[in-house]
Amino acid sequence: MSLTFFPPLQQINSEIVRHAGVDLYVLRLDLMHPWVNGNKWFKLKYNLLEAKEKNFTTLLTFGGAYSNHIYATAAAGNIFGFRTIGVIRGEQRLLLNPTLSFAVQQGMQLVYLNRETYRQRNTPALQEYLQQRFGKVFIIPEGGSNLNGVRGCTEIVGNAMPTAGYAYAFDHICVACGTATTLAGITLSLDQRQKAIAFSVLKNGAFLAQEIESVLTNYLASGFPSPYTSPASWELVCDYHFGGYAKVNDELLLFSQQFREEHGVPLDYVYTAKMFYGVMDLLKQGFFRRGDSLLLVHTGGLQGNVGIEERWRKRPP
Repeated sequence: MSLTFFPPLQQINSEIVRHAGVDLYVLRLDLMHPWVNGNKWFKLKYNLLEAKEKNFTTLLTFGGAYSNHIYATAAAGNIFGFRTIGVIRGEQRLLLNPTLSFAVQQGMQLVYLNRETYRQRNTPALQEYLQQRFGKVFIIPEGGSNLNGVRGCTEIVGNAMPTAGYAYAFDHICVACGTATTLAGITLSLDQRQKAIAFSVLKNGAFLAQEIESVLTNYLASGFPSPYTSPASWELVCDYHFGGYAKVNDELLLFSQQFREEHGVPLDYVYTAKMFYGVMDLLKQGFFRRGDSLLLVHTGGLQGNVGIEERWRKRPP
């Protein structure tokens, strides 16, 4: 169960990068597959394998109306022969947005929960109710954020690289952070000489540091395979959330547009645009040492840009 090719590695040359004296590359996970790409594939991979091994035929998962995870799970289920059910946060709308419309086209059944009930999605009571309602379903948590998800993310930097050992050429691996899953997996896959830097996309995201430590501890105690017996060093940066999750402003939109025009790399506003903006700003501040090599992980999610751009155009003046 795999996608067909390694994501390309793209070097970024700009005046900011040259002035900082660093080498900067982007791991283009957004180009892995038209629908199941970015970190979403790595989070789904071992969940799908476990579901297949245990003879489940239906996947049930959770997400918001613009969720990249819902989008990717619907597509992956269709590709690999699973029925899919998406439990969506909020009230049903008669006109589906592009994300949910795509999910339905892929065969996903949508179920809506009010926000209060949705907050109970990880409780045994609600999961038992869903099992009773839909029968034998393999439940994947929102965002694929479980031990299977962490295991898949240990493969992002190492196994996703086109040349064996090339991953170790980088001093810093930078990634956007909404939960601890992707960062934890990457940290477990790095040599002790390397460092992972997570850019929180959440307002007041300092709490993620404790979550990251918890996920790393639980994973290492789980018996799941890990490239190393201890994680590499990591740092959490919380200054580039632009107001919070899925929040954007003119500055972020303009940065994303200019970056795409200059380098041919589209950025999603929820995750990678904020991380890329943060890295470029830190380069201007001299945060990195001259001679450092940086790898920026593009975690996909571009499908969500359409909805965000629509909402931004409709905002009150």
